[in-house]
Amino acid sequence: MDLHLENITLVYPDGADSLTAVDDVTLTVPAGTTTALLGPSGAGKSSLLAVAAGLTPPTRGQVRIGDDVVLTPTTTVPEATRVRLDRIGIVFQSPQLLASLTALEQLELHAHLRGRRPASLRERAMALLEAVDIADHGHKLPAQLSGGQRQRVAIARALIGEPRVLLVDEPTSALDHDRGTQVVELITGLARQTGAATLLVSHDASTLTSVDATVRMLDARIEEPVPIHARGAAHPPLTVKDET
Repeated sequence: MDLHLENITLVYPDGADSLTAVDDVTLTVPAGTTTALLGPSGAGKSSLLAVAAGLTPPTRGQVRIGDDVVLTPTTTVPEATRVRLDRIGIVFQSPQLLASLTALEQLELHAHLRGRRPASLRERAMALLEAVDIADHGHKLPAQLSGGQRQRVAIARALIGEPRVLLVDEPTSALDHDRGTQVVELITGLARQTGAATLLVSHDASTLTSVDATVRMLDARIEEPVPIHARGAAHPPLTVKDET
């Protein structure tokens, strides 16, 4: 399903005045594609991502997934939480892994919180760890993994609930150029395989050669999406057994 951000405006109080973090932004991310959101610090990228994730309600506008309006200014916190659990996967700038859980257990816990039955968890979690090329490290704790490996676990964790939308915030900020490029290629490949509409915030345009389009944001507004290239040949689907 496509992700539609429609006339999103986000205004924060700022003393006696107000600050417009996002100003009437409309953007569509087609299912199975990755759009990268670029712009200087303070442009509104993270604020727009927070609205798309249901972490911050918009002042005006709405978020649709497919034909369903899922987030509006009046959406309650429990309603937004349910949307995230059911439809949205999020990869934060910091992987935010639990120190006491192995890579495999990170995914299993996240799946359990999304309501999946225990019988189906391990097989799907292992398939996702293999998809991000880290299955051999499934038994390791976060402290035993490199920064790039931790980010891969976070990506797999975001996909465990088969989200319709994947939102990724600065996945390459702590990585060198080559590893950053590999992580973006991994995200775009998984978006195509799983059909997730993926919006990725990045500070480094040089790592984005594999994305389907870029959007530049400045002063709370966006420019027109710019396709980088036609989508590549179809990837084989990610095969995971779902018994829920």
